[in-house]
Amino acid sequence: MKARNISERVVSVGAVDWDRRLFDALIPLPDGTSYNAFLVRGKEKTALIDAVDPAFTETLLSNLAGLERLDYLVANHAEQDHAGAITAVLARFPETVVLCTPKCKDFLADELHLSPERVRTVADAETLSLGDRTLEFLHMPWVHWPETMTTWMPEERTLFSCDFFGSHLAANELLMTDEGRALEAAKRYYAEIMMPFRPPIRGHLDRLSRFDVRLILPSHGPGWPKPSVILDAYRDWVSDKVKNTVVLPYVSMHGSTKVMVDALIDSLTLRGIAVERFDLSSVDLGRLAMALVDAATIVLATPAVLVGPHPHAVHAAYLANALRPKTRFAAVMGSFGWGNKVEETLAGLMKNLKVELLPSVMVKGLPRSADLKKIDELAEAVAQRHRSAGILSGEPHVIQEA
Repeated sequence: MKARNISERVVSVGAVDWDRRLFDALIPLPDGTSYNAFLVRGKEKTALIDAVDPAFTETLLSNLAGLERLDYLVANHAEQDHAGAITAVLARFPETVVLCTPKCKDFLADELHLSPERVRTVADAETLSLGDRTLEFLHMPWVHWPETMTTWMPEERTLFSCDFFGSHLAANELLMTDEGRALEAAKRYYAEIMMPFRPPIRGHLDRLSRFDVRLILPSHGPGWPKPSVILDAYRDWVSDKVKNTVVLPYVSMHGSTKVMVDALIDSLTLRGIAVERFDLSSVDLGRLAMALVDAATIVLATPAVLVGPHPHAVHAAYLANALRPKTRFAAVMGSFGWGNKVEETLAGLMKNLKVELLPSVMVKGLPRSADLKKIDELAEAVAQRHRSAGILSGEPHVIQEA
């Protein structure tokens, strides 16, 4: 993507990665991504904010062609997809000074072997004049690394937000135009990356409420010309509010666990509870993470494999434990043949979840009528908890097949 003006003083010089489908060898990217970088041209000084993924170094350098001098390179974050091209930029512009938080300086030394003489640390709320434009550096640790900061430019009421409010979305537009698609991509990004850090993010949102932000430019995905859209979404996602929904990840080897899953869905539906069902043998982990953002309950269903849970169920439990959603209730159900330690194993894998564990339903072999009654009892227990939490409407919900 060639350089394009966002305003008279701000130029987009980053890259769009249309074809990438996996991030960190873990996160699915169904819509690709971008590695945004922004050149701010002050009347006296220039600054580059972020420096793209290493694979797109030449794109960045090409977009900076013709620039005679670069005074500063602002490193909001040390991960490679933000900082990978820093060494190449410093080689092109020997006068450039890198600006970052103290922790980021240490990370850049480890990741890129940067010489400390080329790096200057900035304090929280420190300002830098570029002449007719000012950069204010706002330390925002744990969004989503400990060294992260954002950069505020008051003259244009623009926030260069780093990973905050980002989305893995490749697009030729610089600014969001389709709010529905944008929020879908942003929720996936939040679910996969930001959700474990809800408490610090709440504090950072409170801090940002004191700024009259007109434009948000994240490091991934198009920018937000209506900041309230993404700010309101984030406030909802990091709140303690949950929805009348059960997330039901399952795996079934010979059909017994699937019989139980189908029975539970029917029983929950009759009680007016929405269900998001995920077959773990073919699941998009990003969709599962998105469902966990605001669901009140998770029920993990699995057969026993050598008396423990199926590896797919172990993976799902590990994911939920790592993401730390605001889920309030959880349960385990499934089937076994000759031995069962499924419940205790999965409970041990999900200790980070601040949930009430409901009674599990584990069945020996194919479920009988008495077992199906226990599934009804589990559904009623979920309904009671949702009712007591004030989120059960009493109206039937459409079951969503994911």
